[in-house]
Amino acid sequence: MSTNLSRRALLGGALAVAAVPLVGFGRPGLPGDPFTLGVASGEPVPDGVVIWTRLAPVPLADDGHGGMPWRTVDLEWEIATDDRFRGVEQRGIAVAAPESAHSVRIELAGLRPGTEYFYRFRTGGYLSATGRTRTAPEPGALAPLTMCVASCSNYEQGWFTGYRRLAEDHPDLVVHLGDYQYEYAGRDGGVRRHIGPETVTLAHYRQRFAQYKTDPDLQAAHAAAPWLVVFDDHELDNNWAADTPEEPQPGFTARRAAAMQAYYENMPLRAPARPQGAAMQLYRRVQWGALATFHMLDTRQYRTDQACGDAYDADCPELDSAGRTLTGPAQERWLLDGLRDSRARWDILGQQVFFAPLDVVAGPRRGVNADAWDGYAAGRDRLTAGLAGARNPVVLTGDVHSHWAAEISDPRSGPVATELVTTSISSGGDGSDSRSDVDVILPENPHIKYFSNRRGYVRTRITADELRADFRTLPFVTRPDAPARTDATFVIADRAPVLT
Repeated sequence: MSTNLSRRALLGGALAVAAVPLVGFGRPGLPGDPFTLGVASGEPVPDGVVIWTRLAPVPLADDGHGGMPWRTVDLEWEIATDDRFRGVEQRGIAVAAPESAHSVRIELAGLRPGTEYFYRFRTGGYLSATGRTRTAPEPGALAPLTMCVASCSNYEQGWFTGYRRLAEDHPDLVVHLGDYQYEYAGRDGGVRRHIGPETVTLAHYRQRFAQYKTDPDLQAAHAAAPWLVVFDDHELDNNWAADTPEEPQPGFTARRAAAMQAYYENMPLRAPARPQGAAMQLYRRVQWGALATFHMLDTRQYRTDQACGDAYDADCPELDSAGRTLTGPAQERWLLDGLRDSRARWDILGQQVFFAPLDVVAGPRRGVNADAWDGYAAGRDRLTAGLAGARNPVVLTGDVHSHWAAEISDPRSGPVATELVTTSISSGGDGSDSRSDVDVILPENPHIKYFSNRRGYVRTRITADELRADFRTLPFVTRPDAPARTDATFVIADRAPVLT
């Protein structure tokens, strides 16, 4: 079977998880097909990758346990070089435990670098969908990389067609920049409706993740390639900052611990990310041969609370405080050290909020988003100076539900980096082609080279010589099955941090 046929079969299989009766494996007595949430992989290294699934025959159960009995369940996993599993390279047995909502992650090792693999799970007479994954190249390799970037998928505000179109691009890697799910209670009048109240308890968060993961387009995107993930705010609470929620609320530390636990259970992360109470080690570096170093950042757990009451305001003296930090001192040192020591052709920052300065008020008065890096200008200045020492730094951003492309400059050395901001998968609804609100402020922001208020994702092709970024857009998300098109393309050449 050709590679393309294999991939088409894979995407088709992700539409509905296979409930194929097999010779039984594991304990009998499950109330139905347990693989309703699909499969996923992530965190590739040259000799391995993480593969994931979570058992949930009744995925929307109120208790967050997906209809699973309160006992451990054995399941078999296998990984092969073909999607028919004629060339199985490894297989084993994992234990799904109720304490982790019957989620399972296998940290595979001993695989070949730069190789495409297929994986699946089985238990109780049921077989999961097949996932496609890939190991990272060997350390010195400069092989090209196709990478897609996504963010912000609100179930109530639209269909996840962008995930389907992303999967059809057959990326080698997907970077997800946060707002994977939203915490809000179900509301009438939306495209679809959240099940349950606002997520506060562990059961709430588990149920909400399960609802999102039943979406076939999201399942297709997970089954298409390994993911690198970081959270933003809505995985917990809108605009939260360290120990401070958006609005005063009792028990926020317990809520944060529940959100961290559910996030870890539902993402293909490695064991060092396992939460310790309300804390989670999420920032990390991932190497892709000699081509790219991914610096995955956490801009929520360690930040100073937003100034000016989260308002778009520049008259607040607190904005200019040298002590304000978005990353926290330890993560900032880790990042600056990593940029200084990097020998990769491209240094890619996977982070959440708008990095480049953005004056959102036309005229002499300046207005900024206090939740973004504009609210932490001193920290941004230090990081910008650090970016100047890297060969090809590129900042990836989500959060703002629109496409942007920007150049980042240091006052002393001129252009030092570029920023690619991906729009949302569905958050904000269809969007529009209107540019009137943005065109009026672009003269204030000459470093901004592109804007679009449609939904979609960013597709990149990275080689030793250039990074090519396609801004993919959909005409609508309030109805399913929209086509995707490339609205704009920019090229960043090696050692030339400008958008052409």
